[in-house]
Amino acid sequence: MAKIIIPTPLRKFTDNQKDVQVKGETVIEAINDLIREYPQIGNNILNDDGSIRNFVRVFLGDEDIQALKQEATTIQEDTVISIIPAIAGGIS
Repeated sequence: MAKIIIPTPLRKFTDNQKDVQVKGETVIEAINDLIREYPQIGNNILNDDGSIRNFVRVFLGDEDIQALKQEATTIQEDTVISIIPAIAGGIS
């Protein structure tokens, strides 16, 4: 099974799991499997239409899926997927 690394701000939705084993042949299938297991995390990752939110970056290893085939990027059983939500802040 592939593994999704859960960022610290989203671990409250995964029973504080730092990573979750998922099934799927593509990135979006893996993310949907994560959401089936932990439904509350879904609103933080996906838009209402099921696409990945603009402010969320997803990486396969060191590669941003935007440089690959985006959500349709194929994964293997040993794939490590990282979800990186944008963090707002700074001086106003």
